[in-house]
Amino acid sequence: MLDPGEATPKLYSELAGWWPLLSAPADYAPEAALYHQALVEACQAPPKTVLELGSGGGNNASHLKAYFQMTLVDRSAQMLAISRELNPECEHVQGDMRNVRLKRQFDAVFVHDAIMYMTSEADLQRAIQTAYLHCRPGGVALFVPDCVQETFQAQTSHGGHDGEGRSLRYLSWEYDPDPEDTTFITDFAYLLRDEHGTQVIHDQHVLGLFPASTWMEIIAKTGFSPRRIHFDLQEAEGGWGESFLAMKNI
Repeated sequence: MLDPGEATPKLYSELAGWWPLLSAPADYAPEAALYHQALVEACQAPPKTVLELGSGGGNNASHLKAYFQMTLVDRSAQMLAISRELNPECEHVQGDMRNVRLKRQFDAVFVHDAIMYMTSEADLQRAIQTAYLHCRPGGVALFVPDCVQETFQAQTSHGGHDGEGRSLRYLSWEYDPDPEDTTFITDFAYLLRDEHGTQVIHDQHVLGLFPASTWMEIIAKTGFSPRRIHFDLQEAEGGWGESFLAMKNI
């Protein structure tokens, strides 16, 4: 599934079982409602089937499945296992958004912040091409990156949750060591506590960073008709960045 030398962050591999304590499904309800509205309004006919690429632990799907028949694709087997427990009624497929081919089309394609792991223009184009091939004519793809180059800010954040017999707290630190390339870094420090005590683990995530114009150019080159949108989510610390709707013409 991975290119040679490409590492999977610990959060999505050996630490995946801790995911629900870092990012609880209930936290996603306000934004999932906005994504639902955007998909319904953009499609030429009411969407019934939605493909989510990079679905992770299934937090968005836990809300969107009330409206759509969801097919969830992620390259991490560990994260898919978490999602299957949360969303047993959804279809789950292990695959990389850059090259997965399901040989069928959906009313809409949704790609949340997993798109941030596309760290080159070539990879971003491959992921958008996957969305295009799986989107039916008259349908729409929605891409929701954490940020674009114009909205990126170095920052720190923290959070976590308590579970049954164990707890997680984290500190994240986002910074861009080389503004001339197409990536930035998020370093996570996890405090994991259970009956065996507390451990501290460092996890580094390398994420893609592109100008909004690059997004628009790549989406259009793929064959979609793109449009920039902004989700006004008041709960989002520091505001909410650019997102992109991509319509596939009939």
